[in-house]
Amino acid sequence: KKACKQRAAELKDERLFSQGQEHAEEDFCPICTLPIPLPINTHSARMVCCMKRICYGCDVAAQERGMHDCLFCRTPLPRDGASALALVRKRVDAKDPEAIKSLGDNYSYGECGLEKNIPRAVDLWKEAAALGSSGAHYSLGSHYYVGEEVTQDKAKAVHHWENAAMKGNVLARCNLGNHEYNNNRNCERAVKHWLIAAKMGDKLALDNIKAVFANGNATKEQYAEALKGYQDSVDEMKSPERDVAKAL
Repeated sequence: KKACKQRAAELKDERLFSQGQEHAEEDFCPICTLPIPLPINTHSARMVCCMKRICYGCDVAAQERGMHDCLFCRTPLPRDGASALALVRKRVDAKDPEAIKSLGDNYSYGECGLEKNIPRAVDLWKEAAALGSSGAHYSLGSHYYVGEEVTQDKAKAVHHWENAAMKGNVLARCNLGNHEYNNNRNCERAVKHWLIAAKMGDKLALDNIKAVFANGNATKEQYAEALKGYQDSVDEMKSPERDVAKAL
């Protein structure tokens, strides 16, 4: 029985560290098809009409050409929070996991005229996570980890972060590394998580590896691999249009 449990744990780790080494589909701009730099909210906008995330490089380039509707589905952009919320609810009714997650975010922050309601947000994130949203898993993990208006449950938080990480959620992957290092004192597992995240463009994960390398808890080869992977990822995300948007 002990051997079976050990083998099950080994198989789980194989999945955990072999899956999610590429960006999640929703992390790519559907217009230029490039992965969006981190933090994603700083470099892109979610279109409430179709739930696609458009990078600011494509958005600025389109506006310069006089295009002001959604670049993906051509729906006119909402003029106020109520109109935006109506579009989100339409997608929620269609069981779009990203729309359900987005509505949860609205309740979490009290946006679009909604009163802040964390329990309602958590219920929506659970629904979105069940439909495959990595972002919903990440949000659930973050709230359970600190106990923000939910009962603190770090095991449940790690479970959701693991699900998110295996779907390519970079922030969840980095958080798993932080948890291993700070709570479990397992530097080896922490570096494995951070290495994956760094190769996907996460500067915090790279800095964490640099710090533990300086402390003698990571090898020179691991730091070099993280540094090269991070730079390759950052270079992959660059475009002339994004440089223009960044300069504005």
